[in-house]
Amino acid sequence: MVRSMYSGVAGMKANQTRMDVIGNNIANANTYGFKSSRATFRDMYYQQIRGASAGTQTRGGINPSMVGYGSQIASVDLLMTQSSMTSTGNPLDVCITGEGFLQVMDADGNIYYTKAGMLDIDPATGALIDSNGNFVLGTSATGGRLDSTEPGSNKILIQVDPIQASVAEGQTEVGGRTITITSSNQNTAANVGFTFTASTTMPDGLAVQAIMDSTSSMINIQLNANAKFGSVADLNTAINNAITEAYGGTHPGGSFTIAIEPDPFDPNDPLTGAEIVNTAASDYEGGGIDTSAGAGVTNGTFLGGFKFVETGSRFSGEGAVTVEVTGPAENAEGVSGYTVTLKTAGDNGSGAATYTGFISEDRAGESAGNQTVLLSNTTQGADANDTVTLSYPNQEAIEDSAVGEPAANIGTATASQPTRNLGLGKGTFMLEGGTEFREQGIGNLTGISIGADGTITGTTEAGLQVLGRIDLATFDNTKGLMQSGNTYFTETSNSGAPILAIPGENGTGALKNSALEMSNVDLSQEFSDMIMTQRGFQACSRLITVSDTMLEELINLKR
Repeated sequence: MVRSMYSGVAGMKANQTRMDVIGNNIANANTYGFKSSRATFRDMYYQQIRGASAGTQTRGGINPSMVGYGSQIASVDLLMTQSSMTSTGNPLDVCITGEGFLQVMDADGNIYYTKAGMLDIDPATGALIDSNGNFVLGTSATGGRLDSTEPGSNKILIQVDPIQASVAEGQTEVGGRTITITSSNQNTAANVGFTFTASTTMPDGLAVQAIMDSTSSMINIQLNANAKFGSVADLNTAINNAITEAYGGTHPGGSFTIAIEPDPFDPNDPLTGAEIVNTAASDYEGGGIDTSAGAGVTNGTFLGGFKFVETGSRFSGEGAVTVEVTGPAENAEGVSGYTVTLKTAGDNGSGAATYTGFISEDRAGESAGNQTVLLSNTTQGADANDTVTLSYPNQEAIEDSAVGEPAANIGTATASQPTRNLGLGKGTFMLEGGTEFREQGIGNLTGISIGADGTITGTTEAGLQVLGRIDLATFDNTKGLMQSGNTYFTETSNSGAPILAIPGENGTGALKNSALEMSNVDLSQEFSDMIMTQRGFQACSRLITVSDTMLEELINLKR
């Protein structure tokens, strides 16, 4: 009877412990990342009443007879089953879609493991933390790149890259050329506008003048129409000097550089300010020649019918011009014909030049309208494009010219300005994109997301930036972990050491952001277990009551 009473007491204790486990499970039915437990029973020690004996030829064997002393708790096991997920809409909430634990570290350096992914960013330190204020571990990023491709267990410090300085630039297409203007200083003060005009009233010694508009960021560049510039570098220097003088020092945008592709400048034939600014951008068309007056010239015709048709793109002849025709004779190729020679005296300072062409006897008799001859500059070092085209009426005129005396002066080559207009005055050049170096913090993030591989990406003014990566830990025996409260687990000697992994690799689950893993408590199972536990406790208590009654009857025998 005493043994039955003790069995009842032991059973009540075991069922009470099981009820405690069930109560904890039910209380955490809505705790994110909670893993439920189960209590298992086992019987206790036994008192042997009769030992066992083997059978013989004369009698059978005897089984042992034992009386037990009740039950006790065998184990309280963790149930690490995956639970369902719930969407939260918070981009910093994460759940693990499979194996693995988040790593967190408290202020004392103790590392815990959890399934609860309620994360946040500490505005003071920029560290990624959980709902308990502990540091989430993984891999940080520097300069938009992860510090390591291997998984880690370091504090994840969110660092937003600063806005890098950049130069202002303006670009346009004019007359088949690309004109680009850039600033040297990297700041917003370099975001200015340029207009170009030519002036015929500027003094000869002043090539460029800058006029600043104080009400806007516009700069008007006035070029002396008669000033000459032999290179883009000359133009840049003159413009920057003018801007510096107009601003009273150095312009806050720095110096400005004009680049032109293809380069139209020729040091031997400089461009004037009027040509640079002229709005009608065009290629070089060469100069002209005046044959309207002079010895041997009548209505622009000389030597019995020759006329100028056009000059080449680099015609350099100036001053008095003479033409002579010799022949017939064979040229170097053995073709019979007439040699036409045009000479410019160069008395206007351009230098004498000789142009030579050949008319074969076959072509000399061509019909009207086709009789032209191309003369090329045969002076040493002459440009291949320095040419003259003449027309002639017929063979008779050629023969008459060949036997006649060459004219002493058939005309004068003019010093007309070549049309190499760059078209800078065609519009307004706006320089944009200049920014200053600017530090950024957590408050400059306009968006943040966590990828399936744990990579944390933020949206900043400069675009998307990698901020870090959450790494996971797994264990050989997850049921060997110890619950530490706050939905934390700690490593034990039976769980094995943590194995680090990038989410989604080495058997771990991927991360899902804006979602949390719910508790894996099954309320229907818990209530069923609660009923069975209650009945077990009730039955054990009845053992004590009945045993007490039997003892009472035993005592009453004395009466």
